[in-house]
This record gives sequence, structure tokens and C-alpha cells, in this order.
Amino acid sequence: MSTTRSVPDLDALPADCAALFEASRDNFFATVAWWRTMLAAGMPPGAEPRFLLCTDDGNPAVLMPLQLLDGGRTLQSLTNPYTSLYQPLIAPGLGEAALRRAGTGFGRFCRGWPTVRLDALAEDSFPLAPLLAGARGAGMLASRFAHFGNWYEPIAGRSWEQYLAARPGALRETVRRKLRRAQATLEIVATPNAVAAGIDAYEDIYARSWKVPEPYPRFHAEMMRRAAAIGVLRLGLLRAGGRVVAAQIWIVLGGRAAVLKLAHDEADRALSPGTVLTALMIRELIGREGVAELDFGRGDDPYKQLWATRRRQRIGIVLANPLRPGGLAVLGRQLLGRVRRRLVARP
Repeated sequence: MSTTRSVPDLDALPADCAALFEASRDNFFATVAWWRTMLAAGMPPGAEPRFLLCTDDGNPAVLMPLQLLDGGRTLQSLTNPYTSLYQPLIAPGLGEAALRRAGTGFGRFCRGWPTVRLDALAEDSFPLAPLLAGARGAGMLASRFAHFGNWYEPIAGRSWEQYLAARPGALRETVRRKLRRAQATLEIVATPNAVAAGIDAYEDIYARSWKVPEPYPRFHAEMMRRAAAIGVLRLGLLRAGGRVVAAQIWIVLGGRAAVLKLAHDEADRALSPGTVLTALMIRELIGREGVAELDFGRGDDPYKQLWATRRRQRIGIVLANPLRPGGLAVLGRQLLGRVRRRLVARP
């Protein structure tokens, strides 16, 4: 028998939900540290968290972190512009039939809103199909859309030298020339006792960079503190002339190194500080950490294709309630947009 209930906070979850977090431990964006960062500094004003817990035969089966917006009129995944991968937390060994039952409970919950949007999902996620099938069985209509690209590079046991040799020629030459001439040093902040000074350095370089102000100004400091506490933070700081000229936030977990944020001072463009810091960080991550994959986060920024050769599609899902006018209208707009894109793509 499957049941579903909405829980307002992480601390209100039953103790046996710990197994759900343990099963997702290799995805930083599904860790307790990530969710606590979201709750503390990553939600719009007035938003309220909702952790939808689906149980099967009394045991925690699926946990869907969600958020209510607009005074409760909107329900969507607990994601923001920094989320690279959103996934429901699934009990180990949960079968397709149980996933479908959990999806049915999720769908019934979603019927209270015209539409419910889930962002940053892996296109090839195994649990997604049965969960959506269950939601459809509860009367919801599901439509997917392309959300963003995720560029990555499998290392497959290669050394730094082998990895660099496979990069485009212009990048190889820039890296070799700049590393040879650069009068710069790399500092990697990874421990809780060093993170406060690291955050100060990061925020200083960010303020001097080309970056626009962050939508959630406290988010990255909060995330770095929590990531350092669980041992996954690698904040790279490049110093030249006695000051920090570039900074990058990397997370190392489950054999994957993911860069979540980067910034450099435009006044030091001649040093190519971003390129130099990326090269030094990757050299460390491959040589010292032995990572199996480099992950360049959200988006198809051209520079990422210099460092990585593979792309994953992250998708979104809109669940629409056909019994509500607003649900049909959103679904209709999506379908119309899809038809237009196909017509434009025709030769």
C-alpha cells in the first residue's frame, strides 16, 4: 500500500528517510548539505519548502523536494539557477511497480495546482518513466522540454598530460605558454577552518569580475561552508602579484569533479587567469584526486567545449491538470511552441 504526505522541513522527516539520502550520496545536488543550503539561502522571498514523502508498505520509497511560490499558488521542484541535477530521492532497490505507485501519489498531490514544473532532470533517469506513468494514471498530463545542456569529460584513467593532449591545439598552446610564464600560485580551499577566508577571497574577486549580481547573494557562501563541512569543497584561488585574480568553486564527490561557479578580474585579462586556473585545477583534480569525470555544470557556454567533448541534455517536465483551465492553457502553449520549432527546423 502506498501513501503520500507533505512534510514542511528536512528536520520533520522520519528518521528512516536517511536511507533515501544515502542512496543519492554521489549526487551533491541531492545531499542534505545541498538541501539545507537551498532552504537557508536559495529560495525566493515567501517561498515555502515541501518535501513530499511517498511510502510503500509503510517504508520510505520516494522523496520529492518541492517548493510553494506565489503564496501557495505555484508548486515546482526545489531548484534554482544553480541546480545542475535534480532527482527524486529513491529507496535502494525500489522496483518499477513501487515507483509507479509513488508516481500516482505524487500525481494526486499535484492535482491541487493547474501545473507543476520539475527542472534540471537527467534525460535518461530510470525512475522518471514509471514516476511519470503513475502521475498520468492519477490524471495529470506530462510534457517535457529541453532545459539546458551539461558538458562533461570522462577521464577514463588518463593522466593530465594525456587529457591536455586531447584538447584543441589553440587551447593546448595557450595553457602551455601561460603556465610556463605565469607568475601565479594556486591555493585550494577545502577544509572548514580555511573556508571563511576562502569565501572572502571569492566574494572579493566576484565583485571585481564581469559577473552580474547574484539572484541569491548568500547562496555560494552558504554552500561552500556546508560543502567544506562534508569534505567535498575545492575552492580554487589563483594569486598573482599578491592578490587573488581568479576563483572557481569545484565540488568533488563520487569520482566526479563539478565546477559550479567561476570568476576572474577583467583587469588581469592579459594573464588569461580563467584559463590558467582551470588548467591548474584540472591538473590537480586528475593527478591528486584521481577523478573519473569532469563536469562543467549548466549551459552550453562555448568555452566548455574546449575542456569537454560530451554533452548531456537536462530536461524539465510540466505536469498539467486537464481539469483546470490554467493547466490546459500552459500545456497548449508548450505544444504550440513545439510545433513552431519543428516547422522552423524544416529545410
